[in-house]
Amino acid sequence: MSRYGDREPAYGFGWVLYAGIMLMIVGSLNFLFGVAAVSNSAFYVHDAKFIFSDLKTYGWIILIIGAIQFCAAFAIWAGTEWGRWVGIASAGLNAIAQLTFIAASPLLSLAIFTADIVVIYALVSYGGHQLRGD
Repeated sequence: MSRYGDREPAYGFGWVLYAGIMLMIVGSLNFLFGVAAVSNSAFYVHDAKFIFSDLKTYGWIILIIGAIQFCAAFAIWAGTEWGRWVGIASAGLNAIAQLTFIAASPLLSLAIFTADIVVIYALVSYGGHQLRGD
């Protein structure tokens, strides 16, 4: 008998748990930084050139994606298939948004972009195993 009782943990469970934790952290950060961008905080570079709009628009985009990511973390931990796909989609959208947001905060955007890529890897590679119990 193993230390887990009658059942071994699913293969890749640690990766899925990590993905949920990172989605919650990144979602929280995106929400806070989105609020900062919308409220014209001095945190960001104000003379930065953006691709198609201004800092407030990017702030709203980041804020909404952050809220979705935060909620997706709970759905992933609940083991839902739709939560896995919402997590993948929100991390992908956030990765793109962070690359377009790089003019306002370069190091922060690259750090969050990297976390999104790792989340996508974890959910694509191991999310299905965790849900099916493989």
